[in-house]
Amino acid sequence: MTERRRVSRPLLAGILAAAAAMGVAYAYGPGARADQVEQAAAARTQLSARAGEARAVARPATPRSPAAGSGATMAEPANTASCTTSARYAKRQLRGIWIATVHNLDWPSRAGLTPAQQRAEYVKLLDLAAKRRFNAVFLQVRPASDALYSSSLEPWSQYLTGTAGKSPGWDPLPFLIQEAHKRGMEFHAWFNPYRAGDTTDLSKLPANHPARLHPNWVVKHEGKLYYNPGLPQVRDWVTKVVKDVTRRYDVDGIHFDDYFYPYPGQGTQFADSAAFKTYGKGMKLADWRRDNVNKLIAQVSKAVHTEKPYVKFGVSPFGIWRNKSEVSSGSNTKGMSAYSSIYADAKAWIKARSVDYLIPQIYWPRGYAIADYNVLVPWWANAVKGTGVDLYIGQALYQVGTKTIPAWAKPDELPSHLAVNQKYPEVKGDVFFNASQLRTNPLSVMDRLAKEYYTRPALIPLIKGMSTKAPAAPSGLKHGGRTLAWTAQPGARAFGIYLVDSAGTCATADGRNLIAVVPATSAPTYAGKAAGTYYVTALDRLGNESLPTRLTIR
Repeated sequence: MTERRRVSRPLLAGILAAAAAMGVAYAYGPGARADQVEQAAAARTQLSARAGEARAVARPATPRSPAAGSGATMAEPANTASCTTSARYAKRQLRGIWIATVHNLDWPSRAGLTPAQQRAEYVKLLDLAAKRRFNAVFLQVRPASDALYSSSLEPWSQYLTGTAGKSPGWDPLPFLIQEAHKRGMEFHAWFNPYRAGDTTDLSKLPANHPARLHPNWVVKHEGKLYYNPGLPQVRDWVTKVVKDVTRRYDVDGIHFDDYFYPYPGQGTQFADSAAFKTYGKGMKLADWRRDNVNKLIAQVSKAVHTEKPYVKFGVSPFGIWRNKSEVSSGSNTKGMSAYSSIYADAKAWIKARSVDYLIPQIYWPRGYAIADYNVLVPWWANAVKGTGVDLYIGQALYQVGTKTIPAWAKPDELPSHLAVNQKYPEVKGDVFFNASQLRTNPLSVMDRLAKEYYTRPALIPLIKGMSTKAPAAPSGLKHGGRTLAWTAQPGARAFGIYLVDSAGTCATADGRNLIAVVPATSAPTYAGKAAGTYYVTALDRLGNESLPTRLTIR
């Protein structure tokens, strides 16, 4: 992630809502007026009536709810194969935000806040994301061999209290995960694999810091400490830390950013010659370094999936793999090569299927000669095509409104990236860096995204190779008191709500009729006052969707 290189370092609020309010549908975001949705549906209903379209349930034998004047059906197969769908209304699309904790970039806003203040800030940030119809958060839980969670392996992060190793008085991670899930969002725990400290003075680290306990594991490089990727002990340690979080917390994903070998800085050689002599085995230095990173990625992937097969593992590599000037299969770009400079070979991870998803950081605008967005998106789309690896695009929200490149001063630049993405079916979503810009909304870009591209909620994309077993369809669907209600069921993380003027097999084919994703509760409901035909589906934690259960309200 580029938060350490290019982003300036930039609430108190009461903790929101009682538990009952947390079950609210975040389709239109907290604070959105439900009657806006209902009025729109009612208008469609009136038009249909004037056209002589009769409202009738598909199965007349199904009992009606006298109070609602409606009829419900049991789950019914929906053959949507022949339905016309639109990329504009993608039903499955990852919409993520990176929440950086390093240097208090996004959360918490400063060190030393009380637990109540930290919780309030986080809730407010998630509510902003939910209002914009985001469905995933990538939160940095390990900036530099430290922990924003209770760990017996690594010390507490200084970004919580201001003092490395000092307990904040609570374990934030269960709360961070639960609040994301309450809003129908996935939670990906974001780790920096090799950064060990912002100092080369080991004595300044907490006494239990792994770098102090194992000084032979680290390399001092340009004022910072890095774990040596060439050491098997380092790979084992990173894997152990990741596995510990995967086992103890209800995360949906494990995420690595782009920090592998150090980025080129002052040109200092990375001092790993001793490790290379011991483990190089006749390889060229660059090939050995890439192999070290490849081994870590494969080892962590195996550990995560062994611990919990449903947890996803992905990486957000630098946006350029290799330039065409280096190799014919590279992109037609002229920027830094991740392959050669930080020894990150994303194509090798794709080939080995050691990642479930990639989020290349394509942090440049369209038409930029060194690294053109219009060039890089199709290159990455082709790289993952047919492999089963999901592709999401890392978007430079932090650049909007800046003068680094003239195009970023234009309010339509970032939204236009999503239009480009629609041309490539391999692109299954976007992740935006960084979360502070949700608050600042530079050039009103978040308003543009919500109005033009995120007009409906979206389901999480399904990842090939993971379970495809869908949960049972919702049962007990009824309408009364201006509210839809149904029976809670095991295995459901959330419920999809679709609304159309009349019943039809294409109602759930894409996202145009999806009006809400309701997080699962012990008594799931949705404020469905508008007339029309509702389809309710159950969604498990991977996004597998049940058959729909239908209810018509007249």
